[in-house]
Amino acid sequence: MSALSLDISLAKSFFTEEEYNKMKEEVLRARDVLESHSGLGNDFLGWLDLPMDYDHREVCRIKQAAGRIQESSDVLLAVGIGGSYLGAKSAIEMFKPYFPKGGCEVIFVGNQISGSYMNELLEYLKDKDYSINIISKSGTTTEPAIAFRILQKAIIEKYGKEEAKKRIFATTDKAKGALKTLATAEGYETFIVPDNVGGRFSVLTPVGLLPIAAAGIDVDKMIEGARQAYLDFSNNKTVESNIALEYALVRNLLYRKGKKIELLTNYEPRLAYFAEWWKQLFGESEGKDHKGIYVASANLTTDLHSLGQMIQDGERTIMETVLAVKHNSLDTKIIPDELNLDGLNYLVGKTMNEVNAVAMQGTMMAHNAGGVPCMKLTIDELTPYNYGYLVYFFEYACGVSAYTLGVNPFNQPGVEAYKKNMFALLGKPGYEELREELLKKLN
Repeated sequence: MSALSLDISLAKSFFTEEEYNKMKEEVLRARDVLESHSGLGNDFLGWLDLPMDYDHREVCRIKQAAGRIQESSDVLLAVGIGGSYLGAKSAIEMFKPYFPKGGCEVIFVGNQISGSYMNELLEYLKDKDYSINIISKSGTTTEPAIAFRILQKAIIEKYGKEEAKKRIFATTDKAKGALKTLATAEGYETFIVPDNVGGRFSVLTPVGLLPIAAAGIDVDKMIEGARQAYLDFSNNKTVESNIALEYALVRNLLYRKGKKIELLTNYEPRLAYFAEWWKQLFGESEGKDHKGIYVASANLTTDLHSLGQMIQDGERTIMETVLAVKHNSLDTKIIPDELNLDGLNYLVGKTMNEVNAVAMQGTMMAHNAGGVPCMKLTIDELTPYNYGYLVYFFEYACGVSAYTLGVNPFNQPGVEAYKKNMFALLGKPGYEELREELLKKLN
């Protein structure tokens, strides 16, 4: 059985067969550009063949390091921002128990600059054994660099320099940068961020694999799932046989028909953080040259009680992609109540998952009738293998979709604007002229 399926039946009424076939030609050209490594940003296509090119000695070393972390630590602090944490967090949130008991807790740090958060974290760690995985290509990104300064000092004070050295792991550039220089000088075990894989595509590299493995998740199965996705998408060259191509096609066709926002929805809380990873993947890859589908997410049925009205009756610029799970081994039956004051006895004998599935189908039909085209991506079940498959599906579809849109999927020039202003206002050397300009505006 396939790990993933795509249903576009509730989107088809929004375009004609002629429009679909015309877009098909563009998508196939974009696929050829991606697979031939001939498009913009092709220096960052290392993720494309990664499932077939794994260094198994490196994966073994990652698992060994994860084992030492599990043996010595109650907590692993994964210090990183953007692609340096979103992928790993999406996997851990998908597979950890809702109410965990024991095991190594992975806490993601350095993805904001909250002093109160750091203060409470340091207090929390006082009676915990912990390790640190600092994840940064350069070592100079503001948020994780600030966090690591503080946490490095704290872990050395707790354990002494020699023991702290065994508890700090650096995932960084293979040859250069501030973090690589520090890791070499201090003797920290180091894992490599591949030169040709950008952060938002890096979850299946050491960037994501070390914290995921430390959380006790089977990374070998993830790699296996990604490898099968690679084979499926590289061997199936037509849109009809390749769901990644069809997904890229439909979302671009709907975009041209005025659907400017894609809402990724789920009906299982374990998928909430996967949507955060997906938003960076597509938002940072496609939002360029004043183009791009705005990516958003909702956790249903919860958000139907807050966003449902907007989705159903708001401006008709939304398309919806539902991420569904076919099989869920854990379930709870709905029990009878003698008074039946809530009027729910008609559900007795059904399970919560059954009701949830009906809520999903009914909502999709309502949204569709209200002018929202809906696609449904169904995962057979939530397993590490299927996670790897799903990650590669979205990465491949993103590359094709961005080339169809006509932008470079692998750069992010826009994110530098806020950094320049922040550096200037904070008084970073070299930004004096910009600082004067900004202060005049503020005054």
